[in-house]
Amino acid sequence: MTGDEQAVKVEHEYLFDKNTLQKKEQDMDNSMKITAGLGSIDEYERFVQAGADEFFCGYVPFSWAEKYGTVMPLNRREVLCCNVQLGAYSELEILSQMVKKYKKPVHLTFNSLYYLPEQYPEIGDIIEKCMGIGFRSYIIADPALLVYLKNRGISCEIHLSGETGEVNSEMLKMFRRFPLKRLIFHRKNTFRDMQSVIASQREMEKQAGIRPEAGMEFEAFVLNEMCQFTGAFCNSLHCDEMGYLCKVPYQIGTLKTGNAGSEIFNQEINGGHLLPDGFVPDDFHSLHDFSYDSAGYLCGETGCGLCALYQLKQAGITHLKLVGRGNYTDYMEKDIRNLRMALNILKESADEMEFRRKLKLQIFPRGCSRNCYYR
Repeated sequence: MTGDEQAVKVEHEYLFDKNTLQKKEQDMDNSMKITAGLGSIDEYERFVQAGADEFFCGYVPFSWAEKYGTVMPLNRREVLCCNVQLGAYSELEILSQMVKKYKKPVHLTFNSLYYLPEQYPEIGDIIEKCMGIGFRSYIIADPALLVYLKNRGISCEIHLSGETGEVNSEMLKMFRRFPLKRLIFHRKNTFRDMQSVIASQREMEKQAGIRPEAGMEFEAFVLNEMCQFTGAFCNSLHCDEMGYLCKVPYQIGTLKTGNAGSEIFNQEINGGHLLPDGFVPDDFHSLHDFSYDSAGYLCGETGCGLCALYQLKQAGITHLKLVGRGNYTDYMEKDIRNLRMALNILKESADEMEFRRKLKLQIFPRGCSRNCYYR
């Protein structure tokens, strides 16, 4: 082999390795990101090591809690107890330093459904103070708060909360006048809903010449606390004095038969979204006792969308919401690790059937909770 031939061979090998590396980087960039709930600054490093890509948490200054209590909450966790949200500015300062070290962002929640007129200036002051130490992104549900922030000239990154209301293309078109970075779908949106909204947004971005990496992000619920209500129409309080209604077990029945449970469940897993044609229910979902580990943990016990990851990816979802502010820290860590494992399985699977079979074997070998987010 001549020197030129060797040089060409080396160059080809280099290009192959470089392309492979670039492809791996693209795959990482294109993979769905895990957005985990954070109830305490003590959880941040632990959840980062477990595999979370970013976080959301609540911050309620003492002055707000002293003035309004839990009657007019700053976000949808009407709670004053610890390990649910941050209550001191010094905690935010510590968290800000952690974010700078680990490069895993934290989004602050200001997602109550509405506020009193006199509260908007107070919220604006709080957001400006938080922005001063590096918190740029805020999860907001109240359209009036978006208008107030825009009129006041507060330029922050907006994530439109799943508590906002019904999501469709026309709704998103109306909200484009605000600096939206991300749209969070609510728990009752279907794959078709999501795909339609995302396709409409992507077409608008293409016509406007917006680069794909600068386009809007889309987030969907994937683990824990499946709610009976759509967020904007939730009739429950999440406070110290009452058990969260989203944690109360329930089954969906029909007005026609009045039945709930296995009959309806069997119908849904045979003919619903989750199982492809030819999939035997018992091959994926155990219809008998669930398998908890020795610590009493079961992945997705109160709500699970892991087996929907393939279809969420196909719909164009970019981020996955792992609910659980205030949950037992050990369980949240296991949730993050299981979701990370499920995403790795998804990346390695050639099709949906293969993904589901591997998911069953590796995460749910003895059955799942059957509390499916998407059916």
